[in-house]
Amino acid sequence: MLKTPEVPATNQLNRSMKSRHLFMLSLGGVIGTGLFLNVGYTINQSGAGGALIGYLIGGLILYMVMVCLGELAVHMPVTGSFQTYATRYISPSAGFSLGWMYFVGSAATAGVEFTAAGILMKYWFPETPIWIWCAFFVVLLFALNALTTRGFAEAEFWFAGIKVVALLLFIGIGAAAIFGLIPLSDRPAPFMDNLAPTGLFPAGIAIIFITMMNVIFSYQGSELVGIAAGETENPEKNIPRAIRNILVRIIVFYIASIIILSAIFPASELGLMTSPFVTLMEMAGIPYAGSIMNFVILTAILSVGNSCLYASTRLLWAMANEGMAPRIFSTLTKRKVPLAALIFTMMFSLLSLLTSVMKADTVFILLMSIAGISVTISWMGIATSQLMFRRHYVKSGGDIDDLKFKVPFYPFIPIFCIAFCLLILGFLAFDPTQRIGLLYGVGFFVACMVFYKVKLAKKNIVPAGAEVETVE
Repeated sequence: MLKTPEVPATNQLNRSMKSRHLFMLSLGGVIGTGLFLNVGYTINQSGAGGALIGYLIGGLILYMVMVCLGELAVHMPVTGSFQTYATRYISPSAGFSLGWMYFVGSAATAGVEFTAAGILMKYWFPETPIWIWCAFFVVLLFALNALTTRGFAEAEFWFAGIKVVALLLFIGIGAAAIFGLIPLSDRPAPFMDNLAPTGLFPAGIAIIFITMMNVIFSYQGSELVGIAAGETENPEKNIPRAIRNILVRIIVFYIASIIILSAIFPASELGLMTSPFVTLMEMAGIPYAGSIMNFVILTAILSVGNSCLYASTRLLWAMANEGMAPRIFSTLTKRKVPLAALIFTMMFSLLSLLTSVMKADTVFILLMSIAGISVTISWMGIATSQLMFRRHYVKSGGDIDDLKFKVPFYPFIPIFCIAFCLLILGFLAFDPTQRIGLLYGVGFFVACMVFYKVKLAKKNIVPAGAEVETVE
């Protein structure tokens, strides 16, 4: 029988996050570098048709992941989220490996976002060293996260809100520019000429599957709705609502942006290091367009960094409570903030500031691949956990009708989700620029599994609040 570490009632996080906070947290975690920079690169690599198909397939996978996570999070709204579910319903070693893999990827991503924010500030302050702005934003977001969960959530609500408003304005201006209602400075109204069939797949169909990791990276952050479940008011009502809203809005924002950018720019004009959103606004002749869009992208990057800090800190706190991380990280302040976990996350994130001296496209792709691989494996863990949970639930006498949120078409949804994710990982082996990221990602996951088996298996750890016995 597995031991269940007891978590004192005084060491629980507050449920102070409202529905609007939960929605904006997950939405804000997705609308960032992946949209403002990565979409242009994906169109360049796979063409307009390839990008549309890729993001639609990614949207389908995202839907399957989110409904699987929704069933688990509503039934067991805990802060550990998918790491806790994997520990509980797959095996402790799987939960340990998934938790640490997601933590490393999320914490490192936060550091990359700080670096990117510092680079963007050079637009206004070209003489100021980047590291000063990086340090400023590190202190700012640390303070927001160290105060209270409500303070963090309120900041993220406004961060994400700015991005959503800017995206709506961009979609409206872009649509008007396509049909000549807003003239562009260097070209006539393109209408749909760039979306002609001959230009939809310039590199063939197979490239879609290789660039799918770009898509997964772009959708990264949607799973925050599960991590935030432990601090959400009325999770039975708010989590399903947030999942439905997030799915619709994310897919609409991405697909609409791809159509607009593809209609205005030939794929060859788009790339990785320059945001096509800024270029389009400047071409439309909008006063101070560069500064406006730079501010929006800066806000987007800080929002993603904010979300990554939140996810990493809460996940580390949950793992410490389960005996899968040093116990010091399970402590809370009087305001119910896991400050020790936050400090460690910030220190770990600072290591990624070294990426500021490596600006080559291949470095960015490698970092993106590692983050995407981490998320892909985590998504597989979510689907597998739901598959195993439903079996345990029925086996222990549970009635499916009693579940407040259910995965439709069970077991096909989780099985298809796992199969799609495996297929995407398999295609990375054929791309030299992403192959090394695949090897590192899978290698780290295996190393975590081995470490657990050798060092921690005898402790027989299982999350607090577990209902059904699991055997390792």
